[in-house]
Amino acid sequence: MIIRKNSKELEQMRRSGLLVYQILQELGKMVEEGVTTQELEDAAEKMMKDAGAKPAFKGYYTQAAGSKYPYVLCTSVNEQIVHGMPSARTKLKKGDIVSIDTGVQLNGYFGDSAITVPVGEISDSTKRLLKVTQESLELAIDKARAGNRLFDICGTVEQHVVENGFSVVREMVGHGIGTKLHEEPQVPNYVDKRNENPRLKEGMVLAIEPMVNAGAADMKVLKDKWTAVTKDGSVSAHFEHCVAVTANGPWVLTRP
Repeated sequence: MIIRKNSKELEQMRRSGLLVYQILQELGKMVEEGVTTQELEDAAEKMMKDAGAKPAFKGYYTQAAGSKYPYVLCTSVNEQIVHGMPSARTKLKKGDIVSIDTGVQLNGYFGDSAITVPVGEISDSTKRLLKVTQESLELAIDKARAGNRLFDICGTVEQHVVENGFSVVREMVGHGIGTKLHEEPQVPNYVDKRNENPRLKEGMVLAIEPMVNAGAADMKVLKDKWTAVTKDGSVSAHFEHCVAVTANGPWVLTRP
């Protein structure tokens, strides 16, 4: 069942979303050569604590992993697509890209967002990957309008990515969000005709999150049972926003 939110609930989600935005902005400024992903983790955890928020990811259980996720961030470097684990051993190098994904629970409502940040100067091809991934998200956000259907969002991401010579990850999807981190519906980054294609209605909130590979779409999960990487070793980018469907069009809750 898709849970629609009223205006008061959307305002609560807005507070969560803006906190996530602020945290990601600060982490983005920290990204430079020599910084470890554990340093990003420690900074994020402190910011959440100072704001009186609970981390959305830490302690999150999945059957696939068979364990609770132990960190407040997912820090996925280069060929890591999502769910990369922060580590004091993972030191960022010039030319790397790092996807930082995080979420919070504030006053009972969740916010969730992701950015991919370059470490110093990166190759032109990787710059283009980041640009196309961000563009696909913005184009998809514009489809989050009452009267459209879910596949309008999914198909928009897929079309823009494929037209530009990249591929969308199929095993990982966006999602509804509210008083739970993951609610219905699933939001794939391609048109999956096995899924339902509900009409979008006011009050729906969707976490739209293109995960785009420079090479093939195929992925695998490492032995830690969390970290998803590209099978061919190509780099991957990830951007995410929480978007409310309103009478006035899409409202991105995770940015000012």
